[in-house]
Amino acid sequence: MRRLVPGVICVLVLSAATVCFANDAFTKLGRGVANALTGWVELPKNIYNVSVEENALAGVTLGLAKGAGMTIVRTGAGIYEIATFPFPLPQDYKPILEPEYVF
Repeated sequence: MRRLVPGVICVLVLSAATVCFANDAFTKLGRGVANALTGWVELPKNIYNVSVEENALAGVTLGLAKGAGMTIVRTGAGIYEIATFPFPLPQDYKPILEPEYVF
């Protein structure tokens, strides 16, 4: 019983620590790499979202245009974050896009 209580306390402390999230240079670098590599996912995502919200024709036309634009924006933001990851720009390494990731 004496070993069980400290073990449970350690598990609780370590599991609570995973909830904490710090914005730092390497988080920004990881976010930049993820966005640069997965920016193309914006295209099918926007086609699908517009198709569900409107109709299939709007998804193929408006969704395609919106997805193509967001692909360029997300990939460009990823490249920007990779290039500037050592610097706290914007303040405290906050993401420049919302949501942070395409998925």
